[in-house]
Amino acid sequence: MTDTLIPTLPAVETFLAREQKLLIGGQWISAASGETFATLNPATGQPLTRCAAGDAEDIDRAVQAARAAFPAWAGLMPAQRERLLYRFADLMEAHKEELAQLETLDNGKPFNVAFNVEVNVAIGQMRFYAGLPTKLTGETYPVSSPGFLVYTRREPLGVCGAITPWNYSLVMATQKIGPALAAGNTLILKPAEQTPLTAIRLAELALEAGIPEGVFNFVTGFGETAGAALTQHQDVDKVAFTGSTEVGKAIMRASAGNLKHVSLELGGKSPMIIFDDADIPAASEAALWAIFANSGQNCVAGSRLFVQRGVYDAVLAALADKAAALKVGLGMDSSSNIGPLISAVQLDRVMSYVAHGVTQGASLVTGGGRVGGNLAQGYFMQPTIFADVRDEMRIAAEEIFGPVLSVLPFDTEAEVILRANATRYGLAAGVWTNHLARAHRMAAALRAGVVWINTYDWFDPSVPFGGMGESGYGRELGAQVMEMYTDVKSVWVKIE
Repeated sequence: MTDTLIPTLPAVETFLAREQKLLIGGQWISAASGETFATLNPATGQPLTRCAAGDAEDIDRAVQAARAAFPAWAGLMPAQRERLLYRFADLMEAHKEELAQLETLDNGKPFNVAFNVEVNVAIGQMRFYAGLPTKLTGETYPVSSPGFLVYTRREPLGVCGAITPWNYSLVMATQKIGPALAAGNTLILKPAEQTPLTAIRLAELALEAGIPEGVFNFVTGFGETAGAALTQHQDVDKVAFTGSTEVGKAIMRASAGNLKHVSLELGGKSPMIIFDDADIPAASEAALWAIFANSGQNCVAGSRLFVQRGVYDAVLAALADKAAALKVGLGMDSSSNIGPLISAVQLDRVMSYVAHGVTQGASLVTGGGRVGGNLAQGYFMQPTIFADVRDEMRIAAEEIFGPVLSVLPFDTEAEVILRANATRYGLAAGVWTNHLARAHRMAAALRAGVVWINTYDWFDPSVPFGGMGESGYGRELGAQVMEMYTDVKSVWVKIE
């Protein structure tokens, strides 16, 4: 114990002491099978609490409840939906510290990040979505045939399913709850089995806010049972998924049964590019956090760092010093910079990539091992940097989803564009340069859904986000997200 450990709130202790249930039709119930599973603290490997292990029968009950609630929710005046969602956001803010502690305990990330960044992001997103119901408008069309009034309506899809990941569980849940409900849909949320706790608390707050029974349903369980049942269900009209590309492909196949709408935000192998005219200290600091934030468990992680040859050595040295100085520790320790990986499985996977890097001839600059001592029971790993990396190496080509950075030199703008784009992914990219024309040329040339120039990893609820290629399709955030949760209906009226 140290004096930097943050005490657990009594409300969080009470929450963890009970068995977590499913929310179906406004009622908290056990799984039909009676089965439960433990969610573990990745900092210790010990159980935090037990959750209901929902499966296909529970998903079917949730879909029926959502279908029954849909007509009334879709028919509610938009201003009424707005008031309820604003109340939901206010309750999230009132329980901000509680949500942050649950996120830290369940995911392992530093509390300071969860409290000062992620919960604020989630609240901001919910407020943004809360304002959208009254902004959904149609258009009129001056058709060539005389005597007609022609207009469009945006209408909700119906019952939506949302499957969220474990790396940013609170934010990703909000990204799907908000627009689905704002558009007038009803929802079944299936969070990652590794990190269900903040999503459970959100479901409780939704009820407290007055969201009608059956509008927001919540089922914990495993991907191969609850998740698969949700994607295959014939009465689900849309599935939104954030997670791995492999699972995204499986969801696409499962959705074919009733041609349900699908939006996917998947993996990435994002390039971070530093030109020799950049602000090198600022670029080096940004490159550090582009890969090591959230222990590298970030879909937009800047895991491929391309550095122009003239400043390569300086950037590599700065990064090595900065990475070695980061404190890896408990999320509830206020002095920690980086927490654990999410699970033993993920730790083993990331460590296998380190072994591949060494075997294939990359030079290990810093890190590369587990953290021992009083952290040995958790899933902690040292921030790791490789030099002498070639584009075809597995550490440079495949998504690792851990604190492992590949640093690669380049010579020309044309060269780095080709190399940066030589990937099946297309989620994000970063460019550091003080050359105005080059910055805009790079933004246009890079195949990515978002390009950051002289910054990295910034989001705002008003700005759309999504990927290209095998990083998925469809957009979250921004007004564009409502296109993912509505259908357009054309109406022709004969007036002459």
